[in-house]
Amino acid sequence: MFGLKKRVFIFLFFISFFTFRAQNFSISGTVKDAKNGETVIGATIQLKELNKVASSNQYGFFSISAPKGKYTLIFTYFGYKTITRQIDLEKNTSLNIAFTSSETNLDEVEVTTKAGNENVNNTQMSAVNLDMTEIKKIPAFMGEVDILKTIQLLPGVKNAGDGNTGFYVRGGGPDQNLILLDEAPIYNASHLMGFFSVFNGDAIKNVNLIKGGMPAQYGGRLSSVLDITMKDGNNQNFEVDGGIGLIASRITVQGPIVKNKSSFIVSGRRTYIDVLAKPWIEKSDFKGTSYFFYDLNGKFNYILNDKNRIYLSGYYGRDQFLFKSEEDNFHTKIPWGNASGCLRWNHIFNSKLFSNASLVFTNYDFSFSAIQDDFEATIKSGITDYTAKYDLNYFPNSRHNIKTGINYIFHVFVPTSVSAKQGETVFDLGKAAKLYGHDAAIYVSDDWEISQKIKVNAGLRFGNFTQVGEFDRYLKDFTGKITDTVSYKRGEVVANYNGLEPRFSMRYTFNQKTSLKAAYTRNFQYIHLATISSVSLPTDVWMPCTELIKPQLSDQYALGFFRNFKENTYETSVEVYYKTMTNQIEYKEGAQPSDNVYDNPDNAFTYGKGWAYGAEFFVKKRTGKFTGWIGYTLSWTWRQFDDINYGEKFLAKYDRRHDASVVLTYDANKQWNFGAVWVYGSGNRGTLPNGFFIYEGSQSHDYGLRNSYQFVSYHRMDLNVTFTPDRAKKLEKRKQALTEQYKLEGKDTTNIQVTKKWARNFSNSFTLSVFNAYNRYNPYFIYITRQGDFTNGTLEVGAKQVSLFPILPSLTWNFKF
Repeated sequence: MFGLKKRVFIFLFFISFFTFRAQNFSISGTVKDAKNGETVIGATIQLKELNKVASSNQYGFFSISAPKGKYTLIFTYFGYKTITRQIDLEKNTSLNIAFTSSETNLDEVEVTTKAGNENVNNTQMSAVNLDMTEIKKIPAFMGEVDILKTIQLLPGVKNAGDGNTGFYVRGGGPDQNLILLDEAPIYNASHLMGFFSVFNGDAIKNVNLIKGGMPAQYGGRLSSVLDITMKDGNNQNFEVDGGIGLIASRITVQGPIVKNKSSFIVSGRRTYIDVLAKPWIEKSDFKGTSYFFYDLNGKFNYILNDKNRIYLSGYYGRDQFLFKSEEDNFHTKIPWGNASGCLRWNHIFNSKLFSNASLVFTNYDFSFSAIQDDFEATIKSGITDYTAKYDLNYFPNSRHNIKTGINYIFHVFVPTSVSAKQGETVFDLGKAAKLYGHDAAIYVSDDWEISQKIKVNAGLRFGNFTQVGEFDRYLKDFTGKITDTVSYKRGEVVANYNGLEPRFSMRYTFNQKTSLKAAYTRNFQYIHLATISSVSLPTDVWMPCTELIKPQLSDQYALGFFRNFKENTYETSVEVYYKTMTNQIEYKEGAQPSDNVYDNPDNAFTYGKGWAYGAEFFVKKRTGKFTGWIGYTLSWTWRQFDDINYGEKFLAKYDRRHDASVVLTYDANKQWNFGAVWVYGSGNRGTLPNGFFIYEGSQSHDYGLRNSYQFVSYHRMDLNVTFTPDRAKKLEKRKQALTEQYKLEGKDTTNIQVTKKWARNFSNSFTLSVFNAYNRYNPYFIYITRQGDFTNGTLEVGAKQVSLFPILPSLTWNFKF
């Protein structure tokens, strides 16, 4: 590893040597929000005279270089006033920028949701950056703002239907998406079996989705990266905000520990479904059932000095399903959830070199326990990661942005652990299966502007995965009986895999409004999600690469045309892609996760390949009172396994030929905001019986080919309206009334206070949302019905559709002070 690291620094030296043309000086610093001290991600920094553009990184740091001279620097970011600075550049210069929000009345100014023509100019394609202000305007299920539901409205990203936050990107499965919360991987991103995501929008600052052309700093997944950044916390003033909805409430508290130096943020959310539904449940067939979820986000940051800053962030969330039957003396408890923590240190070496070091912990676990009389059984599964990573960002001059780093993860997998006892008797079900793996990677990339027309991003990532002991490999004969056991000691190598992952993307600019982009990405994935369901469930099992399970590998090719219109008011793009995937994993026919008793979990799987291709169309209006987008995807997703579907290729369960979305928001004025969403998708696929036959006096179904049945098309419209009372106007009227009263009474009117300080800063809003506005009954699943008796010829077999949600209105009150 040391040799590889040494080569990276040699590479950086030669890059800086060969790109040296004249004595350049750099302008660097940090961009933040003046009101709360939050660092600003993706702010645009333009050197006007040289037409050079840079942007602030994930931590708000920027660096741009130029020869000696006088320049005009322009800083822009959505929702903020543009800042202009005149610079006489004679040496390396440090310049920190604090944006102030535009307070101009919405009736007089257009609101910009993104700066300039960044979508045309940068090399990154197949990527979307969303700000939480934008997301909160979009209609949400039961009023709960949902990041995952929002990204499913983008072209190339498909959902699994109602009641599921799992998403599928360009033919990949839900396990092929790298979901990061402040650098910590989140392995199960949903609450309530997929109805809500685990991300509390009040604690989130920024959301970045990458569907293709994945940069070299990301790895470990085939399809996409969803990089979510939490707020740092207000380091200027204490602030409380929250909301009360029909099924959940949330509250966020943030403020300075030392003003301008350190801050904190704590955000919590809980449902009260269990409390509200209890009176009805106790009178129904579901008596004794209870369910709730909660989550907690926290973050602390401290600015040590101008060059050093530390962050400590964490997340903890749990779902809890309970059932208790006093009549049958039966109790069951099913908890599952995520926990994560990240300690980071930002260090600025100089105006051209920025670093970030991180220690990350993440855990996902699922448990099922049941007790009846004196019998007790428990099933557990989960995954725990311990991560250390170090990243460098180097700016040798204005044409190069070099990134390099190393990453190490120690994985602990619990695929399925089963235990049981009756009274004092403990049943021997074998040792709890724990699997261990070392996952290491090193990368380097350069975002290189060759000329004003051509810019490339070239990177290389090398990954290595090693499964280690303790581990027992059970050897079986053809009957399935264990004949021998191969035992590996702690730390002993069981299996080892590695591979190079080249990443390349290029942009060719025809003019300031038009560009053509191309990208090639190779990705290895060393961990896998095994599922027996067509939707993501807590029972899904994470598995590492083993002797039998090989790394997943994908190669993706993408080409895109980007064009902006009317001074960048409208963004349009067309992208086509082709992706191949090898070593895909599925359960064998009839296999179950609980089959792991006295067996290795990887014996239950079969392996195959997949491929996907399609075209994505996107039109977005990004400025003005009326904003939104239209997205459309035409795609095909195929799979082929020797042991499934007689070895013939079949369309994947999440294949969807046509997928369209329309998202509209309208800011009428400061008080009224309106939103609408319409989605359409070709029906999901499944396997249903073509008929039935009688075998030994019993009816059996004759199933069709894998995923040969297509459900009816899915479509739905959601609406919302938000009303924000004009409290300032109300307080002013009250003050005027008091002034008149004081004058009549002869009192002093110079220091009239109509409210306490916190109340003067109080604001609130009411959001009315309507989910499924025209009451469409979309399919959730289909089941087979039987009526009559086959012996007398009266048997009738049919199929019935189950739908989840009719029209659902909801009301949410949001507040802030």
